[in-house]
Amino acid sequence: MATAQLTASSISGRSLPSFEGLRPSSVKFASAGNVKLVGVNQRSFRGLVVKAATVVAPKYTSIKPLGDRVLVKLKTADEKTQGGILLPTTAQSKPQGGEVVAVGEGRAVGKAKVEVSVKAGSQVVYSKYAGTELEFNGSKHLILKDDDIVGILETDDVKDLKPLNDRVLIKIAEAEEKTAGGLLLTEASKEKPSIGTVIAVGPGPLDEEGNRKPLSVAPGNTVMYSKYAGNDFKGKDGDYIALRASDVMAVLS
Repeated sequence: MATAQLTASSISGRSLPSFEGLRPSSVKFASAGNVKLVGVNQRSFRGLVVKAATVVAPKYTSIKPLGDRVLVKLKTADEKTQGGILLPTTAQSKPQGGEVVAVGEGRAVGKAKVEVSVKAGSQVVYSKYAGTELEFNGSKHLILKDDDIVGILETDDVKDLKPLNDRVLIKIAEAEEKTAGGLLLTEASKEKPSIGTVIAVGPGPLDEEGNRKPLSVAPGNTVMYSKYAGNDFKGKDGDYIALRASDVMAVLS
């Protein structure tokens, strides 16, 4: 089997990602056999984090979340496009929704005991990178905090999302079709707008006494929000975004 060697001088002039903490002996390339890293400082490989689902052994038959944590059974990724074309695994979008299986007892805020805002059986949408993945009873699950749940969605249309806590659901305004000079824009050159109409709002965040503070925006408001905030969703009648009220910068009129 052919063995390739990479020297520090051969890669010093290139822009490479950092793979800190990865042992040189564990790096393999199927097309080139085993690759030995010669003269490369191991410090340049620190910081790589490999995230994999935690497998729960079959001898454990139940999981009880603690505090304000929630156990969600994930929806399976779409294996086909709407036109019926099979998608390869790499092209299947990671789902951001699932069914609540179990909830914790809640948490204390000041002198008040605050229950988790969802119940077992609820269909929920959660933040894209939240929680810890589990393999349990042959299915993928996610255990995450109550605050990482964006809202409750009991239908297949995102416009019906019921935001939780300090989340706001916004229908994004359509991108401009032309420039100020009248030139038609291609899809690739259309700038994603940061303006939209508020569709629904959550009950608000908790104060130090455990009471809900109402949000400063309401359904029907036209708002401007932070460009890279929140979670984007494709609805039947347009694009939507769910974000925290703190990411809304202004109300337009």
